[in-house]
Amino acid sequence: MISYPLSFFGTGSGTPGMETNWETSSSGYEVTCAVPKEFEGGGLGMSPEDLYLLALQNCFLATFKVFAHYSKLDFKNVEVKSELIVDLNTEKKPIMKKVILRIDLTGATDLKKAQLLVKKALDNGFILQSVKTEIQAETNYL
Repeated sequence: MISYPLSFFGTGSGTPGMETNWETSSSGYEVTCAVPKEFEGGGLGMSPEDLYLLALQNCFLATFKVFAHYSKLDFKNVEVKSELIVDLNTEKKPIMKKVILRIDLTGATDLKKAQLLVKKALDNGFILQSVKTEIQAETNYL
């Protein structure tokens, strides 16, 4: 049984300059980060936008895998290709406007159960449900 609240920790440190990368880490995994070229940075590392997109993408993947495991859904592979659209809001400030998750689920033994679990993962992934960003999913069952 999971006992809440849970805490996750991260660290990061950087030197001056938009072209300068920095290192950030969590759970013992280090990532090189950078201001993206789209925002006039060096772009030679993961941007905050990349990490945000990956958090949403991997929230779906993790949630689906958990639901599939406990529901005993056999499948060969689940792949997600994702897109983050950054746009200006009505106040002309950049926001994470929309994420498109293109989900390919291959080899599911029970199509109806697979469809239900994909929807359940999208509706219950707690990171997906914690953001204001519009989430759009396009699913192919192969």
